[in-house]
Amino acid sequence: MRILKKYQHGFWIIGFGIFYLICFHYLEHRPVEFLHIIHATLDDRIPFCEYFILPYLLWFPYIFITVFYFIVNPKTKQDLYQLTKNLCMGMGLFLVISFLYPNGHNLRPLYFPRDNVFTDLVKFLYQHDTATNILPSIHVFNSLAVHTALCNCTTLGKYRAVRAGSLILTISIILSTMFLKQHSVIDVSMGTGLALLGYILFYREPVSARQTSSAYVRNRIRLK
Repeated sequence: MRILKKYQHGFWIIGFGIFYLICFHYLEHRPVEFLHIIHATLDDRIPFCEYFILPYLLWFPYIFITVFYFIVNPKTKQDLYQLTKNLCMGMGLFLVISFLYPNGHNLRPLYFPRDNVFTDLVKFLYQHDTATNILPSIHVFNSLAVHTALCNCTTLGKYRAVRAGSLILTISIILSTMFLKQHSVIDVSMGTGLALLGYILFYREPVSARQTSSAYVRNRIRLK
């Protein structure tokens, strides 16, 4: 009970994660009469590359480890609250869009140009993840949301290596969604836009607050 009480601030994001998975499972298996096909001309110019399965799969530990760190570190409670609000906003909006606007794509290749272990992993992915409910890309949104949280993190944001590594992994994950034919450029663009909205809502300091903070610092300097 002491452990549960100590980490109770993490219940919100865990509870929402369970709720999201239940809703997503329903959306993936509900009968749909008409599916809106998402497609852009640029999609046809992006080649399939099975090697991008590695950063695509790294998305899962990237999200989990970051959230877990924010939960167990007592110095990152505020960081966790910001990330939780951001993820709930984006993923909740995704569920609403998927429910009201059933969508999918037909970008997946009919055959694979190569036969290797990476292709086998892609086949496994295709078997367990349908080409529906793709708008906006949650892979893209969550990656950018976590990257934003890490860059603004109380304890980790000051380390250049953490920010650079997170940025490289985030960009690799975003590219993987297109090179694996999991998402259209449109999905990626909307996921990026949603992440920008989350940054504006939960991370960007208002101008008035910055001015107040600057005035406070100047006054402190004068007093010294």
